[in-house]
Amino acid sequence: MPAFESLQTVPRSEELVDKAFSRAARAGRAKQGVEAQESMLITASNILSDNLENVVTNWPDFDTVDPFYRELADAVCRDTEGVPGVDALRQNLSEVGWASRQISELRSDYQGRIRRADSDTARKVRKQAFARFADICEEVEDDLLALGEAREALKTLPDIRADEPAIVVAGYPNVGKSSFVNHVTNASNETASYPFTTTQIRVGHVERDHIRYQLVDTPGLLDQPADERNAIESQAVSALTHLADAVLFMLDASGDCGYPIEAQLELRDELEERFAVTADADDEPVPVVTVCNKSDRSRDVDADAYMSITEGENVEGVLDLVVDAVGYEPELPFDE
Repeated sequence: MPAFESLQTVPRSEELVDKAFSRAARAGRAKQGVEAQESMLITASNILSDNLENVVTNWPDFDTVDPFYRELADAVCRDTEGVPGVDALRQNLSEVGWASRQISELRSDYQGRIRRADSDTARKVRKQAFARFADICEEVEDDLLALGEAREALKTLPDIRADEPAIVVAGYPNVGKSSFVNHVTNASNETASYPFTTTQIRVGHVERDHIRYQLVDTPGLLDQPADERNAIESQAVSALTHLADAVLFMLDASGDCGYPIEAQLELRDELEERFAVTADADDEPVPVVTVCNKSDRSRDVDADAYMSITEGENVEGVLDLVVDAVGYEPELPFDE
């Protein structure tokens, strides 16, 4: 299950206040005098503080989230000023947690004041408490809205499974990545003849020898420094960095994609260098398989294989080639 699939709907501050005060009014009608005011206070504060706390606890600890999902959250939820999504979300969650604690502390203070007052004074004190509660919720209105928007964006992230081998399909825009994934898997990603049709990472699956392989269709990568990549391109980099057991790099030597073959090869070389050098000496370099698509139009480039998706030429052969490059061997139970 994706790290954010179980996130619950984040309430808006106005909705939360209306809910709390409405239930408090019903609770107050069941009692009289000071007791009624105290019941209203407790009901409203519990609803507000509990719901705000639930917003916080419903989110996963980002320190324990898989690096793929963490970096994808950074890309998907990056704010307009370029602040990484995880840092911004942590700040939002911190503010909402503060609001929950403040309301709980105020409840204790105002509850004591109500108990020491007569009926008229207790009513005034309770109204003061409600005003404070509403002010606190208003202070975190933007935080709740930001978390709600993030939840909508993150809940649809692809289901990537760490125990299944992943083949990341990369390359410049419009070279045929989505078409390849659609052809060989049960995916149905949008395809079109213009750049950046793919706006998020999508996953298809295919079986070979009873092993299920994940084919990850990435947004088009541009050959530019990492700090110049936009959020869509950052998603692809995250996938390449954390997911790949093999990279299928697609070229278009015909030039129909709109990018010169020299630029495409430079990006391929960058990826080969990225995965040839690993941070951990125990890691195996991730193989990069170079495939020339649209070979019915041009084969004017050195590649590991040639295919034409539109003509149905050697598509399955390319799939077999990249599956072999993964070299996946499932762990078998130890027989004593």
